[in-house]
Parts: sequence; C-alpha cells; structure tokens
Amino acid sequence: MNTNSNSYTVVYTTLIVVVVAALLAFVAMKLGPAQEANAKAETLRQMMAAAGIKPADALFSTSNADILSLYADNIAEAYTVGRDGRRNGELSVLREKIELVDRLKPQYKAIKSGGEVTLPVYVFKSGVAVIPVYGAGLWGPVWGYIALQEGRGSIAGAYFDHESETPGLGAKIKDEPAFREKFAGKTVGWGEEPAFRLEKNAEAGGATNAVDAITGATMTSRGLDEALNVWFKAYERHFKTEED
Repeated sequence: MNTNSNSYTVVYTTLIVVVVAALLAFVAMKLGPAQEANAKAETLRQMMAAAGIKPADALFSTSNADILSLYADNIAEAYTVGRDGRRNGELSVLREKIELVDRLKPQYKAIKSGGEVTLPVYVFKSGVAVIPVYGAGLWGPVWGYIALQEGRGSIAGAYFDHESETPGLGAKIKDEPAFREKFAGKTVGWGEEPAFRLEKNAEAGGATNAVDAITGATMTSRGLDEALNVWFKAYERHFKTEED
C-alpha cells in the first residue's frame, strides 16, 4: 500500500482509533470495580463522620476494608422513603452487600421536579439517623450528610463536601471543621419555612435552627442553604411523623 495515499492515512487513523478505544475500554473495565469501591468507602466515611462514629481525620485515614467493617458494626438499619414519607425500600447493611443511595443528583432533580424519590435513611446503633443533602454551589455541586438525634428534631453532627468551590472561601464547608461543628445541637424546624437557615448573622437573634454563613463565600453558602432546605422539606413527612 502506498503510505502516501489518502486511503493509507484513513486506514491507519482508523486502526489507531480502534486500538486506543479498545485500550480505554479495557482499562475502564478493570478500574471500574476499584473506583466503585473507593466511592462507596468515601461515602461511608462522610456518613460516619456526620454520625460521630469516629473523628473525620481518623475515618479518612482508615482503609476501605476497615471502613466497610466499621459501618457494618455500627449501622442498625437502612431504608428509603418516598415523597409521602413512607418507606418504599430496604438497603442491605451486611458487610458483603452494603447498599447505599450515593448518586444524589438524580434524587435532587426528582425532589425539585415533584417526581418519584427513594430517599435514604441510615439509622445507626447510637440512635442517630443520617440523611444526605445535595445542591449547587458557586462552581459545582455541594453535598453532605446530616445526622439527626433520636426524636429527629435536633442535629447530632454534619459533614460537607464539594466538587470545585474556591479554596479558602467556599471550600471551607469541607476544610474547616469549626464550620460543620456549628451544626451540632441545632434544631430542624420541620413544618417551618425555611426549616433551617444558613446566612449572615443568622445566629445573632438566638435562632436554634440557624448557623452563620461563611464570610466571603456568599454563593456557596446560599447553595448549601438551598440544599439543606430542599432535602429537609423532602424528608419532612417522614421525620415529622416520627417526632409527633
């Protein structure tokens, strides 16, 4: 074949594309299970940090295998609820088959659009129940987990994360322990509008269902505030019934 011809160039380019695509598919297939395992362990770390199972630093230095065991040893039950507040599914808590609802964006869209939801509730042996929150920050999604005390009227702890918030500003929702520690002991105003407030000088008036926003991170704070209230509203029927 004439290596200077157009047909040779087309054939050569096609072969390269096919080989590269095959290699990428092979690598993705091999790495997929490991990536899923890492994502599951990361979610469990965040949930258990909110629940106070161990300090966050200790959890994030623990191996994936030990994280699975720690979760299995401390979880009592896990289930999902629908928009009506009733259970609509069970999640396995067995170490070998731990089930999570960790893709939160589809649930967030369903909540906002009035669609069907399967909202997870993780109840630990300590009595606290952990629920997720998810929303939009300044540059990308923000999310986290809120641990509710028995009775579900007050917060036991919280953990937050983000995709690309500004270091030193919006990123403080994850990087600054003092921020998430503010949530412990606060209340959730089930049935109120809003159920919780995250804004400048929110605590000045003595409100128990509020924390001060992060100075200089207005959009991140607004995004997290919206996320909290969207998800609290979604869980309201379930937890208000428990509280009553």
